[in-house]
Amino acid sequence: MTLLDAPSQPETQPHSQDVPESAAQPLSLQLRSSTRSQHEHAETRSFVTALMGGGLGERGREAYIDLARQHYAIYRALEAAGERLAADPVVADFLIADLLREASLVADLELLAGADWRDLPVHETTAAYVARLDGIEDAESYVAHAYTRYLGDLSGGQAIAVMLQRHYGLAPEELTFYRFDGIPKPKVFKDTYRELLDAADLSPERQARAVAEAQVAFDLNAALFVTLGERHGLGD
Repeated sequence: MTLLDAPSQPETQPHSQDVPESAAQPLSLQLRSSTRSQHEHAETRSFVTALMGGGLGERGREAYIDLARQHYAIYRALEAAGERLAADPVVADFLIADLLREASLVADLELLAGADWRDLPVHETTAAYVARLDGIEDAESYVAHAYTRYLGDLSGGQAIAVMLQRHYGLAPEELTFYRFDGIPKPKVFKDTYRELLDAADLSPERQARAVAEAQVAFDLNAALFVTLGERHGLGD
């Protein structure tokens, strides 16, 4: 596979960091309400709808391998950021071993693509996302990106795995990225995670920065999905 020209890069400066009236709300509600439009934009890109709906046909396996390769680069950077900031007490509360995905992606890619999977391309939009994660220097930015990725994985992971098996014949052992063996009750865990968000020792100004950074994270996700759509014969 060759690396196609990436689409225009998303705005990677945080959205407005003025403290909004919603700052009186718990952080979990701020994150959910303030990222709704970015979330909907990302999840309705043609690559996502085609992959989940079986629209990629014989191209589905290759497309999923491409997505998994990008995920590996992203999660490796996110989890490295957590390690860098582990001494921060706010970050420490969110370093939950059962959420970590890097090792599961390595195992999946070895089965999906063989020993040379690291030779698969990392796209320019992925590189922009990784650069953003590599630049994380504060707890609020880490929390924003962790919230965006891990709660999303927990919310839809099992359903996504079922769809990938049904439409493209992927085996369960090739999809361990979506399996959280240490979290038998995702809803209970997500409720606890939101309680951690609400209890985090972040001032209103830092909460506003977390919300702005979460919006950037969704923009970066959407840009990656556009790239994947272009690579696999789709458009937005």
